[in-house]
Amino acid sequence: MRVIVVGAGVIGLSCAIRLAEGGYDVAVFARDLPLETTSSVAAAIWYPYLSAPADRVAGWSRATYEEFAKLAESEPSVELRHGREFLVRPMPDPPWADVLPDVTRVASPPAGFVDGWAFTVPVIDMPAYLPSLVKRLEAAGGTLTRAALSALPTGADLVVNCTGLGGRLTASDPTVTPVRGQVLTVEPCGLTEWLLADRSQDELTYVVPRRNDVVVGGTSQPGDWNLAVDPQTTKDILDRAAELVPQLRNAKIIRQRVGLRPARPAIRCELVRTRAGEPVVHCYGHGGSGVTLSWGCADEVLELVRSI
Repeated sequence: MRVIVVGAGVIGLSCAIRLAEGGYDVAVFARDLPLETTSSVAAAIWYPYLSAPADRVAGWSRATYEEFAKLAESEPSVELRHGREFLVRPMPDPPWADVLPDVTRVASPPAGFVDGWAFTVPVIDMPAYLPSLVKRLEAAGGTLTRAALSALPTGADLVVNCTGLGGRLTASDPTVTPVRGQVLTVEPCGLTEWLLADRSQDELTYVVPRRNDVVVGGTSQPGDWNLAVDPQTTKDILDRAAELVPQLRNAKIIRQRVGLRPARPAIRCELVRTRAGEPVVHCYGHGGSGVTLSWGCADEVLELVRSI
């Protein structure tokens, strides 16, 4: 069976790999190559965010955690890192806590916070991880081609639509909307643990060390299509982060980027048929959880394809 996967972000590549390794003839077509996608901007810490429905997210995130835990043994771009999340109000354990082996309460959160958790999760260095996915796809016989498509292609036995925010066009779905995220990377400054500390829904604070840099964020701005870096936002992000991690004050900024998270009231992962009866699997609308749910959703896409 010939399968065309549309989209080369982390969801599209993960689905394509599962299908190619499952014996299908897979071609990926995408307007943006992997390092040009929103996925490449992500701090990419395993953490369900801006995604629903909760029951399906829990299953997908569990499967993805297990896959990343295995990959961390052999793939340099995937690491298991310990860190802490600080909370402005007391909260029960998160619904995904049972996925993790070591969730504990933070005994003494910093000023301005009243609760928190500490745990170990996968951290993925996306500029290195995405090319590794392309190599894995090609090793399984799949291909990747740049193609600016105005609609889903024809000429295959099956199309898998992993276009993220592009689902507004490819699936005529106006419920997919952008949530703007601005981040920066700085040179390593001795950090080994990640940190999450959001004081509000629109002002995110996270510090995620990777092998060669540290990702510092961020923002969560619904409905904002602006891909330009805002200097004042960069200053605000650094100021918030440096309150909690003082060594960031003198860290050299390497890069600043903006990504548009593809938010949707609920992730769409389903098999449908066109008016002509052609099968299409839609898998988009992952919000801020594309990396966190990638392998779980890819497993489900494989099962949907096998069901045809």
